[in-house]
Amino acid sequence: MGQGRWSHRNHKQAIEERQNALRQLPQWRDEDERLFQWTVDPERLSSFLEGLTGQMVMPVSVVGPAQLDLGRYTWQDGRFREVSRYDDTVYVPLAHTEGGLSMSLQRGFNVLNRTGGIKTYVLNDMMTRDCAFVFDSGNESKAFYDWVQESQDDLIAWLNDPNHPDKVKKPHQTVSDVSRHAVLLGIDAQLVGSVCHLLYRFFTGEACGPNMITRNSYALNREIVRRIDGKPWHLINIFLEANMGGDKKPSHEHYNGGHGKTVMAVAKLTHEHMRRYLNTSVNEIKRLEWTGLHGSNASGMQSFAFTPASAVAAMFLTTGQDLGMVGTSSMAHATIQELPDGASFSLQLGGIEVGTVGGGTSLPHAQSYLRLLGCEGPGSAQRLAQIVAAAALALEVSASASMASHGSENFFRAHHERGGQRPTSS
Repeated sequence: MGQGRWSHRNHKQAIEERQNALRQLPQWRDEDERLFQWTVDPERLSSFLEGLTGQMVMPVSVVGPAQLDLGRYTWQDGRFREVSRYDDTVYVPLAHTEGGLSMSLQRGFNVLNRTGGIKTYVLNDMMTRDCAFVFDSGNESKAFYDWVQESQDDLIAWLNDPNHPDKVKKPHQTVSDVSRHAVLLGIDAQLVGSVCHLLYRFFTGEACGPNMITRNSYALNREIVRRIDGKPWHLINIFLEANMGGDKKPSHEHYNGGHGKTVMAVAKLTHEHMRRYLNTSVNEIKRLEWTGLHGSNASGMQSFAFTPASAVAAMFLTTGQDLGMVGTSSMAHATIQELPDGASFSLQLGGIEVGTVGGGTSLPHAQSYLRLLGCEGPGSAQRLAQIVAAAALALEVSASASMASHGSENFFRAHHERGGQRPTSS
């Protein structure tokens, strides 16, 4: 396999050719053969990515137990509603190499369990695809905008109803592989000059859903083009995603929700628990919060939280999530409210993009860890999002307490002893 002939295919010969090509590199060592020792049949792995060549090992810790108060939710009559609540105890798997992370999360769960655990709420659940229709002028984009407003209800019905009259009469106009698991909830139109952005809002059930909403958005775009044929507008381009949908890119638009699962996790601690188990006080954490708020504002930081991405990424790895979504899924805002007997903590994550079916969730390890978390069947994706938020809050409380200590000594010691002293090679 020479330069320029690197195959992306995953049949046995292509895999072996890529492996042999790597073996010829001057930096290759005998011990690197471990990359080609399959613990999962490559035929099973070949459907997850192109250019399959090897695999790797990531260490996994499990922390817990975590006492959680979780909600069940559904879309009903155009509104997102809480159906019921239930208590559960979970063990959280984390894949990472960040010394001190598991210990800090464990400490957070331990102290929060003593005062009732963590309560979570899903505030919204939708995935958004931003399709852009580009016209010659703002006059034309505005006329199209008005047409979309008038046609929205029928466009939604056309996509969601397989027996819609237009589909029965004109089957050649439809896309055969439209997903019935992605339900179009609404269309938000926004104008930017000669461009009209259509934000398609979907509910995707237990799937994270980017692939299915892409298919459905493409089908709807084709139907829109069919319907506006003959209008006095010059349509220059249509783009399936134009950066307003929140897909894998943190944004102010979706900081408070609208793309992914918006989840708030809350907990309370008494003054005694903070002093005895976290070696800090409400006043010390509030001073840290005040300083951090000014620092984040001065630096233009979008989120205000300590390190939610560490918990999000570690759980994404174990449960087979799309790692490109860690950035958007870790957009967060943390608060502390002083109470007479202690403090209440909250952490709100605007768009946790997770699923429990499809994609990497079908990997053997992901299936085991999802089962460990109780994330199977109806409502499991919302449950997973709530557990992710709870883990992020436990880390927030513990890490903030360490940083708030005198001179941040506790934070330094945790990183020095657990992170800085590990061997650089094995």
